[in-house]
Amino acid sequence: MKQDVNVLDTFDINGFQHDLISWFEAEQRDLPWRINKDPYRVWVSEIMLQQTRVEAVKPFYKNFMGKFPTLEALAEAHEDEVLKAWEGLGYYSRARNLHSAVKEVKERYGGRVPDTPKEIGKLKGVGPYTQGAILSIAYGIPEPAVDGNVMRVMSRILSIWDDIAKPKTRQLFENIIREVISKDNPSYFNQGLMELGALICIPKNPACLLCPVRSHCRAFHEGVQKELPVKSKAKEPKVVPIVAGVFRTKSGGYIVNKRPKTGLLANMWEFPNVEVQEGISNHKQQLAYYMREAFGLEVSVDEYAATIQHSFTHRTWEIFVFFGAAEGTIQESDTLKILTPEQFEQYTFSRSHKTIFEDCIERASLL
Repeated sequence: MKQDVNVLDTFDINGFQHDLISWFEAEQRDLPWRINKDPYRVWVSEIMLQQTRVEAVKPFYKNFMGKFPTLEALAEAHEDEVLKAWEGLGYYSRARNLHSAVKEVKERYGGRVPDTPKEIGKLKGVGPYTQGAILSIAYGIPEPAVDGNVMRVMSRILSIWDDIAKPKTRQLFENIIREVISKDNPSYFNQGLMELGALICIPKNPACLLCPVRSHCRAFHEGVQKELPVKSKAKEPKVVPIVAGVFRTKSGGYIVNKRPKTGLLANMWEFPNVEVQEGISNHKQQLAYYMREAFGLEVSVDEYAATIQHSFTHRTWEIFVFFGAAEGTIQESDTLKILTPEQFEQYTFSRSHKTIFEDCIERASLL
């Protein structure tokens, strides 16, 4: 792309590399995945950090690595065990893809994470950013690792006004990073950009006076740092109303079911629920009908318990929760269980249904 060359015509690449890497060497945060350059540890951290804040990831990473300290340990684990260790992080497809990919690495590459873009890029869940992060941090290979943080930093540094929400702009920044990345220390260069975006060159109010590469920043010198990056707004997520039931059995347990093997939150456990169809009947009637049709169970749907929201990228579940009671004999199966409150910890629930458990079970037992 011609613009790649144009924006770098008068840019001091060597000076930028030196200032960024020197700052990172001195100021980098003490993070658990920086203990060493083990490709597996780097890989797990990068997957966890997708769409999740660093501080939120720390305890999950420690727990996960305690359970699966090696790639082989994760590859040999059962999916339910992996999902349980991931519980609370959300975006569970990340865990499933990671689990699938490490099994492939164990079988195809003898347990060694590939060190070429072609091979590592074929692994499930490994996109261009993760690929670049693993190759540069673990193997010292000068590959770009471009995410939203990096695009924000470089759009300001080089005063680039292309919309970072568009795929072609990400490609533009990947091309630019290939030109400016340090060939001697790509690990610290890429991590330095990530760290700069996380600590200094933040979205709304960048701390320009503390910035180690301020002298190279065109947006700062032009006084437009707060106007960059340009990013078109995503569509508002669609709100999907759902009705769910906390149904207590005569034995004092609660009915839960397992989600399908594919789709959102695949294979996770939840309280019975169904998407509300407007204009058919009220929430209580729809839930009772669903229990009869889906599980062959007669239930009473009683008082309202809570409203819980669960947001995904393109939709938000608004879950209306009701207390209730199950009647008759309930036949348990691989996908339908009756759990005591103590047994809930043995199963993997999504964040929203974990919240239902925490908010409603104790209250249900008092009804």
